[in-house]
Amino acid sequence: MTTFLFTHRDCLFHDTGDGHPERADRLRSVLHRLDLDKYPELQREEAPLAERQTLELAHTAAYLDHVDVMAPAQGIVALDPDTKMSPGSKSAALRGAGATCAAIDRVMTEIGSNAFCAIRPPGHHAEADRAMGFCLYNNVVIGAHYARKQYGIQRVAVIDFDVHHGNGTQSMFETDPDLFYGSTHQAPYYPGTGAASETGTGNIFNVPLKAGDGWIQFKAAMEEVILPALKRFDPELLLISAGFDAHVKDPLADINLETEDYTWITDQLMDIADTHCEGRLVSLLEGGYDLDGLSEGVGAHVNSLLRRS
Repeated sequence: MTTFLFTHRDCLFHDTGDGHPERADRLRSVLHRLDLDKYPELQREEAPLAERQTLELAHTAAYLDHVDVMAPAQGIVALDPDTKMSPGSKSAALRGAGATCAAIDRVMTEIGSNAFCAIRPPGHHAEADRAMGFCLYNNVVIGAHYARKQYGIQRVAVIDFDVHHGNGTQSMFETDPDLFYGSTHQAPYYPGTGAASETGTGNIFNVPLKAGDGWIQFKAAMEEVILPALKRFDPELLLISAGFDAHVKDPLADINLETEDYTWITDQLMDIADTHCEGRLVSLLEGGYDLDGLSEGVGAHVNSLLRRS
């Protein structure tokens, strides 16, 4: 079994402007942590560009046309108050979606393998018809639909432990009982969605955490609500929206997870993947804005993936 690392240098050329928290140094810190000398057993792969028809699995044609029109030849433009595009942004976003699908190809054809996609911009806020919250394309939704189309599976689950609720993922999953979404996130907080009462067709499981919560509340949310529901769902593929902005060091939120907490949740999810879907798990980088907290969290997460490969 193998752990794959998908990334591409194009993801470094998505320029969000001075002072923006979603900056290229985030990915640099992750790649430095996963340096070849420190993680020689990672199988490193170059992320391809996603094709238009793949993006259309999650996004409307009108929205994709809008992104194409807005993509600047120079300078920086805003798709919303938080979401910027530079000349390198479209390629970066296409590499993110491409990494997701290529990683799914690997885990679906190499039984028991898993993968981590070190990509930016993130994706879980992007809705079918609009950019939002630093996100252009919703990589995890694209990946779920790609896996179903390409490999004939039905039940795909997403677990999202980013500190922000993945409104885009929820909105595109909530009417399909064969897609599962489970999220812990700070509330009240951006983007304002993710109440426990938002249950979709019985396939959505939100556990809001309040500012100041940490390991005890996070572990309870997972053990009492999300992980039991995930086991009942019996996924054929498990995807992770892996945000590390719930780390105690992160400046954008107030949930106090420690680095070792990411080891615990990754181990729990790998146990479920091993039992229910032959170990098939793909993890995608979402948020994380303190460089040390981000790189430490990613290191713990990938170490756990490697222990099962």
